[in-house]
Amino acid sequence: MSDNSWIVEPHEKNWRWIIELDDRVMHEVDIYSENERWKRLSVYRLPASIIKLNRNAYTPQVVSFGPCYHGHANLKPMEEHKDRALLHFLRRSRKPIMVYVQCLNIVVDDLRAAYQSLDNHWREDTESFLQLMILDGCFMLEILRIFTRSMEGYAESDPIFSNHGIVYVMPDIMRDMLMIENQLPMLVLHRLVAAEGASNTQAEDYVNKLLFRLYNLGSYSRHKSIDKSLHVLDICHRVLLLSSDASHLRRKLWPSWVLEKTIPSATELHEAGIQIQRSRSTNLQDIRFYKGVFCVTLKIPVIVVDNITETFFLNLLAFERLHVGAGREVTNYLAFMNNIIRDSKDITLLRSCGIIQNSLGKDEVVADLFNSLTRDITIDPDSSVYMVEKKVIKYCSRPWVRWRANLVRTYFKNPWASISVIGSMFLFAFTFAQTGYTVIAYYRRP
Repeated sequence: MSDNSWIVEPHEKNWRWIIELDDRVMHEVDIYSENERWKRLSVYRLPASIIKLNRNAYTPQVVSFGPCYHGHANLKPMEEHKDRALLHFLRRSRKPIMVYVQCLNIVVDDLRAAYQSLDNHWREDTESFLQLMILDGCFMLEILRIFTRSMEGYAESDPIFSNHGIVYVMPDIMRDMLMIENQLPMLVLHRLVAAEGASNTQAEDYVNKLLFRLYNLGSYSRHKSIDKSLHVLDICHRVLLLSSDASHLRRKLWPSWVLEKTIPSATELHEAGIQIQRSRSTNLQDIRFYKGVFCVTLKIPVIVVDNITETFFLNLLAFERLHVGAGREVTNYLAFMNNIIRDSKDITLLRSCGIIQNSLGKDEVVADLFNSLTRDITIDPDSSVYMVEKKVIKYCSRPWVRWRANLVRTYFKNPWASISVIGSMFLFAFTFAQTGYTVIAYYRRP
């Protein structure tokens, strides 16, 4: 007979947590509700394991957007400029603040649901949360409108909304607007513009046009099919993956194993006879490998490397890692670039091909940047980039390709070695011809 003396009723020891847990199982476990909750989430808190890799790339330096960094000491100086921007916004709109409060109050639950691990203060105090959304939303709209004619009314000496501010402050604000924890739901901007008098569709198009202009994302008319974006970082992510004309690439699901060999560096590919060219497409996925009759070509899209590239791509990597449905396209692209970039010589080659536009100075800095971006990440075996890498590795493993690469590496690394090899070839040819003429003359002699 088993001993069940250890079993006790919850009320005997006042185990209230057991009763509460049973109640939660009955009322809170709902797959549909959980699915809706995760779908509304778009602004994430980064785990410490990611932040410690490069804290400055994830931490805003001059301005906060949303509740995550609101009130931080180093960002408080910008709050004064936010207040002034709100006054200018309201003066131009000629509408009372209550119109905008009511407009956002309708979607306040959706706005709260967009933030992961939102503090209880913002959940319980609706007035403070709406005030924050309006203040930060209007400031962001003023920033987006800084290059438009509607920005009249600011003083010429304004520290933010002036030519001086555009040169010295705007780059830092644009950088902070790309950080994953510092995002403002795009719904805030759409509702504010709609409250000014635009329809919902017009508001979305208007905000997208402003973002395209501010971040120089190209012509918005070619990207009007872009889906409804979540925030600034999301729309930049979507633009990088649009306009692909690589639809002819058949998607083949390769087994999920790691490549047995690594792809050679850009310099080694060049020595192996592969022509590296600039792709016409701006889509990061549009990496192609062609094997023609007379030439073999690897085409890669252009990338501009400047002072916000590191922050931009690190936050995109974090977004793809945390947001379900964001995909892995940027991760795959950066992993591929890291695989073909070993040192500054590869950057020099890619820069001469027009693939990398270096605004940071030395090529060594750009090489270190790519290598630091891709720690502990690999290419998705189900991606088209993986297929390209597999084809390149297979091509380079052929014996005659390896012989050609060894010949170039050994004898054609510098001009003097090339001249000596060419001279030796001519000397050998002349010697062979002279020997032939001597033999022919010997047999023709009477």
